[in-house]
Parts: sequence; structure tokens; C-alpha cells
Amino acid sequence: MTLYHIHLTMARNKDFPEGNQHRGYDIHAPLDADGHLDQAAWEKSPSSATVTRFWDGERSELGYLVHHPKGGWIIDYEPDRDDDDETGFRFSNHVFKPGEYVSIRDHGEDELHTFVVASVEEAK
Repeated sequence: MTLYHIHLTMARNKDFPEGNQHRGYDIHAPLDADGHLDQAAWEKSPSSATVTRFWDGERSELGYLVHHPKGGWIIDYEPDRDDDDETGFRFSNHVFKPGEYVSIRDHGEDELHTFVVASVEEAK
């Protein structure tokens, strides 16, 4: 299984008209040939799909990218809790290629934050 390092940074929004490179996610996950998250490859080694959330100097949060049994993808920071999970909005449909946009629902908020795929590289 090939893992990719997907670097997301906050896209332009009302609070950050130029975006914010100090807020985002580093995701290590398998992608298929079209750039979609590869669920079949993920199922072979789910603990390999990791996420680091970085947020303007706050302590980084470490978690896992998890395919939820009801469908869709979540970022799970503590497996024994659900209130800290973040939901990738339609992650199953998105293409993870530089310049594309994805949205994530922050834990504890109803608001979606939009991120730009800044880079995608084969993980080392």
C-alpha cells in the first residue's frame, strides 16, 4: 500500500481573506489512481492513516483518518470518545490533488471550514 502525505491549509474566508497557512492538516492516507481516498487499501492497514491538525501555534492534535461504518470519513483523535471527532465533508467524493478544496467540520462546532490541498506527495 502506498501512503500519500496530503497537506491542507485553510482557504480564504471572511476571517482570513488570504487564507491561513498556519491552520490545517497533514494527512497520511492511501489514494487511488484518481486521487480519491482508497477505502480498500485503508482497510488493510487502518492505523497507517494518520492526521496531524495544526492550528496557529496551538498544540498539534494527532489522530487517525477513519472510514465510519455508516459511510464517510472522520478524523478520530481519541477512539473511546465521539465528541472530539471531526467530519470530512463528502471526503469519499473529493479528489485530493493540489489546488482542490475540501471541507472539515471542526469538533465542537457546526461550522464547516474549507481547506485547499496545498500538496500531495508520496509519503517517505
